[in-house]
Amino acid sequence: MTHAHITTWVVALILFVVAIALQAKGNEKTKMVHMMLRLFYVLIIATGAWILYTMSSFPALYIVKVVVGLWVIGAMEMILIRTAKGKNTNVLWLQFITAFVVALYLGFKLPFGFSFFS
Repeated sequence: MTHAHITTWVVALILFVVAIALQAKGNEKTKMVHMMLRLFYVLIIATGAWILYTMSSFPALYIVKVVVGLWVIGAMEMILIRTAKGKNTNVLWLQFITAFVVALYLGFKLPFGFSFFS
């Protein structure tokens, strides 16, 4: 299930970049890509919940990872919405990058993930 979770967030990041690029060009297909991205948000949350469900016990850092992961999703959504409205997104980009790096670090550091940092 870990591979499915990683695949869903990689695809979501690709869709996020595509949606940002389409918005910059003013393409009418932006809404379709944004809706597909929202579907992948649900899949990310579902696979993450399944990973948590299959664990017999988990340390508090897994709860922190869940919160930071939801923060990443929220930042992505806010960036797309505020960009579409023509508002400033500098603070949101900083939040997105910070949350994404923290989520990646926790995901790879915690025992149930891959052991790049162990």
